[in-house]
Amino acid sequence: MDLLDRIFGEARRNPGHVVLAEGGDNRVETAAVEAVHRGIARITLLCDSESAEGLRSRHNHSSGIAVVVPEEVATEDFAKSYEALRRHKGVDRDAARRAMRSPLGYAAMMVRSGQADGTIAGAVATTGDTIRAALEIIGKTPGTRIVSSFFLMIPGNRRPFGKTVVFADCALVVDPGSQDLADIAIQSADSAHRLLGERPRVAMLSFSTMGSSNHSQARVVAEAVSFSRKSKPDLIIDGEIQFDAAIDPEIRRRKAPECNREGIPNVFVFPNLAAANIGYKIAERVGGMTAVGPVLQGLRSPANDLSRGCSTDDIVNLIAITSLQARQMPEIPQK
Repeated sequence: MDLLDRIFGEARRNPGHVVLAEGGDNRVETAAVEAVHRGIARITLLCDSESAEGLRSRHNHSSGIAVVVPEEVATEDFAKSYEALRRHKGVDRDAARRAMRSPLGYAAMMVRSGQADGTIAGAVATTGDTIRAALEIIGKTPGTRIVSSFFLMIPGNRRPFGKTVVFADCALVVDPGSQDLADIAIQSADSAHRLLGERPRVAMLSFSTMGSSNHSQARVVAEAVSFSRKSKPDLIIDGEIQFDAAIDPEIRRRKAPECNREGIPNVFVFPNLAAANIGYKIAERVGGMTAVGPVLQGLRSPANDLSRGCSTDDIVNLIAITSLQARQMPEIPQK
């Protein structure tokens, strides 16, 4: 059984309620139907009034899909909650009502209030808008400095890795400092442990291997390794290390004999967003891997972002992960 089969199986055993903020998009609607058909989630589609009539004619509550127009149903309770959250930023009740008429805001408040287990957007909205709603309304896990993201990279026929691995951070943190990279490494290791069911082994990628360059960018990665080890002494983590040394034991023996571990890592942390975003797309388009994500980490409840170039299958996969995340995450009381 491959990883996606296992994730889908676990989601089916206890399906969550996932709200899709862009229900008027054909890909999102088709994914909702597929998700309900496969039993991985109950779905609420948010849309504008123009799309609602057609969606409601095709779906009803008995199908496991609810259709909601935030402009028609945004409650005063939601507006009151949002005003309380954002009053320090000058948000008054009228502004809060407007925010709750937005599908992104309404979806996030559904999750915050416990009416849904997780939310997904980004097929139409930008990453910035999607993440902003999640951060403002759902919020970060207590003690979390940053929210980051990862992709599950699933091998295809060419199987460059021979197993599913995690790439981070491919979507959010543009230019991480050493403490940011350490946080990304620890968050990604925890996510890998939950989703892969394996002990995480992290490679902190760079153009340098174990001090072969003294450039400041390489030193940032090396410092991140030190911070990670101090924060989580039992974490298996190597770096800074070049990609070829990380995945090829023979090259690793030549370039970094002090890294005498067998096998290859299952978590790869890139030095910045440029490298990570390019890297996952090369692995996907040239290496034949399937990229599932980006999956966000560091939030109180699941809120995940899609690429605007996503396919229906991408959305279905992310629904399964979001449903599973909701069951794996500890329940954290909202302030």
